[in-house]
Amino acid sequence: MHSIPSLQGSVSPEEWQLRCDLAACYRLVALYGWSDLVFTHISAKLPESVSGTEHQFLINPYGLMFDEITASSLIKVDMQCNKLHDSPFPVNPAGFVIHSAVHEARPEAGCVLHTHTRAGVAVSAQKGGVLPISQQSTFVLGSLAYHAYEGVAFRDEEKPRLQADLGEANFLMLRNHGLLTVGKTIADAFLSMYTFENTCRIQIDAQAGGELIAVDPRIVSGVAQAMRVQTGGLGGAFAWPALLRKAQREAPGFDH
Repeated sequence: MHSIPSLQGSVSPEEWQLRCDLAACYRLVALYGWSDLVFTHISAKLPESVSGTEHQFLINPYGLMFDEITASSLIKVDMQCNKLHDSPFPVNPAGFVIHSAVHEARPEAGCVLHTHTRAGVAVSAQKGGVLPISQQSTFVLGSLAYHAYEGVAFRDEEKPRLQADLGEANFLMLRNHGLLTVGKTIADAFLSMYTFENTCRIQIDAQAGGELIAVDPRIVSGVAQAMRVQTGGLGGAFAWPALLRKAQREAPGFDH
């Protein structure tokens, strides 16, 4: 991947930082085992102060594994997923349908992260969805929505229904499909997905081990209220520097 010329110096410092953070996010998703070959996407919105418009995004070059993605290989696109600069790689407009729907409905969303993990799809196929059986689940249940499966999500006509189902939630369970998180920042979206994924893994493991103990509904509702009051996300900025150090150790080269 180092044959791609570095864009550092060719883009604004703000865009370069966003590119480095998003490339690190792709590498971390691979490190944690959440990737699905070259499928699924993580999109990051360029601030209007950088792009001059509300509708420019960074997304992965389609066909690269997540552990190959670098800051310079990320592609800038518009709301229709048209490339806004030259790149030797294609983009996947069909894969951007879900992301563009979320970005359109939630202008404050700086990052949308979508996965097809084994545990996430397993829980998405369960009628009861996320159960209140772990501390992790209480954070998810505080801001969780569901969207029914309509087939592979490449049709624009599905967007209004997905947007209506998402509402103001930051966690979206795509039934029979996977998980999605919305964050003000890349760090927030990643930490939310870490919590969402672990919620699902814990649930599948717990269901294999006998009768479950549910968390008191008053505790769950208390967490939901606290999350509504809290506007700064889930504290992604606190964990992100350590996650960047992990990416530098275990997946170096993302910031090229």
